[in-house]
Amino acid sequence: MSDTNSRKTAIVIGSGIGGIACAIRLQSLGFDTSLLEKLDAPGGRAYVRRAEGFTFDMGPTVLTVPHFIEELFSLERDHAMLGLPDFPPEILGDDKRITSGISGGPNTSRYLEIIPILPFYRIYFDDGTFFDYDADPVRVREQIKALAPEDLDGYERFHEAARAIFNRGFLELGYTYFGNVGRMLGVVPDLLKLGAVQPLFSLIKKYFKSDKMRQVFSFEPLLVGGNPMKVPAIYAMIHFVEKTWGIHFARGGTGALVAAMITKFEEMGGTTRLNAGVTRINVEKRGGKRVATGVTLESGETIAADLVVSNADYATTYMKLIDKKHRTINRDALVKFRKQSMSLMVIYFGYRKQAGDPDLQHHNIILGPRYEELLTDIFERKILAPDFSQYLHIPTLTDPSLAPEGHHAAYTLIPVPNNHSDLDWSKVGEGFKDKVLTFLEERGYIPNLKERLVYESFVTPDYFEQVLSSYVGNGFGVEPVLTQTAFFRPHNRSEDVSNLYLVGQSTQPGGGTPSVMMSAKMTAREIAKDFAVDPAVVNGVPEPLSVAA
Repeated sequence: MSDTNSRKTAIVIGSGIGGIACAIRLQSLGFDTSLLEKLDAPGGRAYVRRAEGFTFDMGPTVLTVPHFIEELFSLERDHAMLGLPDFPPEILGDDKRITSGISGGPNTSRYLEIIPILPFYRIYFDDGTFFDYDADPVRVREQIKALAPEDLDGYERFHEAARAIFNRGFLELGYTYFGNVGRMLGVVPDLLKLGAVQPLFSLIKKYFKSDKMRQVFSFEPLLVGGNPMKVPAIYAMIHFVEKTWGIHFARGGTGALVAAMITKFEEMGGTTRLNAGVTRINVEKRGGKRVATGVTLESGETIAADLVVSNADYATTYMKLIDKKHRTINRDALVKFRKQSMSLMVIYFGYRKQAGDPDLQHHNIILGPRYEELLTDIFERKILAPDFSQYLHIPTLTDPSLAPEGHHAAYTLIPVPNNHSDLDWSKVGEGFKDKVLTFLEERGYIPNLKERLVYESFVTPDYFEQVLSSYVGNGFGVEPVLTQTAFFRPHNRSEDVSNLYLVGQSTQPGGGTPSVMMSAKMTAREIAKDFAVDPAVVNGVPEPLSVAA
């Protein structure tokens, strides 16, 4: 494939982080890759909103496992690096955690600066107390002793249980692509032994007695669209993922990471096209097979390719982009059967600084008076409850350049039901936004907020459905419950159409920035197998292809 006359072509639909990561990897595999984005800027959920001197990341703001980023920036055109270990031994030990501002290597720093954030999160309880969540073992234990001394012993036991789940579920199985049920069945005994298939909250309740500690050590799946009451306990590994590699921030915001990835992709010879919405994935019958041959754009233009990768929502990909006659599986029924993740209301606001402002952190989790019942309202009853919890993000505490001098840029994110609810956001959105901002002001998180506001806007599940083409406005793809995990999650290689692949949060392994980067590598490996891409040929080194998990 190194011969330019025989180079194959690839199209990636959607420039979310997973889509760009996959496009970079396809360039490194020797494909001439075009990245198509329907919006006027790249990023997908990581789109950037700029207004009145403020810069707002509209989506993901938490970066972890920074060596995933370093690996992407280390790739070169026609240099796949597929044979490298996924988790190099030198980065795994507790004494060698990657916490540096260059993301663990020199290649990232050529494109952007990654900054460690401490604490990872400040978690506020409804009674005004808080817990600073980070990897400092002494401080964590001191805080547990102060807030819930009865849980000190339970924490030690949880810590070891989470470590075991992390070692097996992430370090050993993290890059495993479950393309068939046999591979899934092969790991079930180990997961059962670890207690990793029971609901996460059931696991947490075994170790913690206090409601506060149960919330502290179970909230993280919400950041990837999961209900802590329903996600399998394998998600306890998130605790150790963060503990091992820390939480990071890209100077300039996540949008700066997106821009850097696009720069890298284009330096490798890839092509990015904006305002290039796809209306159809073109499919032909060849020798009894249905084969993806390219795409048709909203403009009517047809682009041919040897393979197509969709970073669009799973349901949208199959239901809207592929003609029903080419779906060998009853996708209509399957889409309706699968549970979608919750959605979000996100309020973006800029406000003037004021002397004596409370000591908020970069990442703040503000929990409401209810936890389990509120989660049931959001995920099961699908109602807009009178109370709420929120994630308040104030990046200008780390990077003042994101706002005019003397101001802060912030957003607060509130989990809400997806559009399977009966909510009319055109009627309830404005009032709910005011309720949230009033809460932040009256509870003292940001005193006098409304008189200090200089900019505000918000998005609701309608934004996710109408602008991001996310089925029923889901925020994170299909919900990560046990029956939609691993093999049971949408596959990265289409079963309906040859040469069609999927990448991103709707596919394996799931949602979250590190997971969509892992998804990109999984998808690239399947493409390498299908197209017999041998890194020995790509790199000029006579060694066999290695795509082991």
